[in-house]
Amino acid sequence: MEATKILIVDDHQLFREGVKRILDFEESFSVVAEGDDGVEVVELYREYEPDVVLMDINMPRMNGVDATEQLVKEFPDARVIMLSIHDDESYVTHALKTGALGYMLKEMDADAIVQAIKVVANGGSYLHPKITHNLVSEFRRLSEREHKGSFQQNDIRRPLHLLTKRECEVLQLLTDGQSNRTIGETLFISEKTVKNHVSSILQKMSVNDRTQAVVTAIKNGWVEVK
Repeated sequence: MEATKILIVDDHQLFREGVKRILDFEESFSVVAEGDDGVEVVELYREYEPDVVLMDINMPRMNGVDATEQLVKEFPDARVIMLSIHDDESYVTHALKTGALGYMLKEMDADAIVQAIKVVANGGSYLHPKITHNLVSEFRRLSEREHKGSFQQNDIRRPLHLLTKRECEVLQLLTDGQSNRTIGETLFISEKTVKNHVSSILQKMSVNDRTQAVVTAIKNGWVEVK
């Protein structure tokens, strides 16, 4: 199986080297090129044809959002994951509107970085669990305005026709923005078991990733947005 080709664009050399060391441990990944500014992205993408681009959001001459917009205009199939220290939803929504398929915080651990790349490389989208709650809260606010208050938060209908009781608990904790590790600690189960539950939830709900599962659950009133 051919390795996933990755382009890393970040103006901090030490951070690039750290990410590259993490990815080098994955046999299914290959870092094909590095850049230190957004102005280089289009040319690097054209030359190396990466499967996934890891893009810093703050760079000196051209920031990651503008670089992503420019890249996606020329290469609509480009898969970009934004790298940032900011968890504010305004940064996230701006990045996603310009064509990014993922948003990772630089505080993420190695396993989470690997997971995010695999999800996006396979055609999905990925948001750091810490910012998921901010986005779904905003979604709820807009939904309440659109429906003129018809949405009743207390009227939670757990999808027991579709998911097991345990999977409903995991889905709720996903909505709360918890990581697999934290979910495991909350439910007193292993992280591997959590991953199995998440995979089962995605399959049963016919969605590609955690974010889609959370949004679908909110729309159907299956979870509580705190």
